[in-house]
Amino acid sequence: MMAVLEVRDLVKEYPVRSGVLRRVTGSVKAVNGVSFTLERGRTLGLVGETGCGKSTVGRCLVNLITPTSGSVLLEGRDVAGLSPADLRTARRQIQLVFQDPYASLDPRQTVEAIVGEPLQLHGLARGQERQRTAQLLDLVGLSASLLDQYPHELSGGQRQRVGIARALALEPEVIVLDEPVSALDVSVQAGVLNLLEELQQHLNLAYVFIAHDLSVVRHVSHEVAVMYLGRIVEHVDADRLYTSPRHPYTKALLSAVPVPDPRVERSRQRILLEGDLPSPLDLPQGCAFRSRCWKQTDACSTVPRLVDDAGHAVACYHPEPA
Repeated sequence: MMAVLEVRDLVKEYPVRSGVLRRVTGSVKAVNGVSFTLERGRTLGLVGETGCGKSTVGRCLVNLITPTSGSVLLEGRDVAGLSPADLRTARRQIQLVFQDPYASLDPRQTVEAIVGEPLQLHGLARGQERQRTAQLLDLVGLSASLLDQYPHELSGGQRQRVGIARALALEPEVIVLDEPVSALDVSVQAGVLNLLEELQQHLNLAYVFIAHDLSVVRHVSHEVAVMYLGRIVEHVDADRLYTSPRHPYTKALLSAVPVPDPRVERSRQRILLEGDLPSPLDLPQGCAFRSRCWKQTDACSTVPRLVDDAGHAVACYHPEPA
């Protein structure tokens, strides 16, 4: 099956300026050589600590920011090389749902205007915008009675559903979900996650699900890519990642996920990482994780490649046995 989304060696650098004249004195690679493919009807979970570059990847995918190098291919077409007219069409294929459902909605617009704006911009459903927006609200489990209300009149869960309805307006094939439930109460999170799963099955959507909560990612993802300081350090299907993680960083992240069984929670071993996340301006030589890793040796003085071992890709010189 042909991948609907393919990312090849994606790099995003930001200039570092200093001095009174704000001259460029260096650069920071927020994303450093990220590659993956995604098929229709599947979800890739992109996880890691704050500052690892996962949200930057998401914004590069939807062309909100321009990558420094690398390519983002939608159905085989490189988005960066498209003409303005073709790029306008390509934007319909991939949409973004933001983390904060309140900040991402215009408080001066009604729900009808928010959800219907993409239809107007692309000249779709002319003369039937209200009917179409009502259908989109119904698709995400909201009543058409909300069409004339404003974002401040809605609950957090309702606002996020409005954001999802807006993303669905152009009938995309890929949706990038940037921490879509992290700002919601736990009881509301489950409803939104179940909605996303139903929409994926009904519309055959592909998701890039960005999150730092590994328990949430496990619920929605078919495969998971773990990021650390701009690089993917482990990439495998979700079941194998959670049952047999191979990278030390992944093991540390999973050890911090609470277990609902109190007896298991009390008896299991936690892996506490020493030190803070290194500054992107002053990375350790070689493997970026070596300053916090209990397995580091002299071999870690060079950057490890992401090596695929029977479908389980790991970037580590001392991975756990398969």
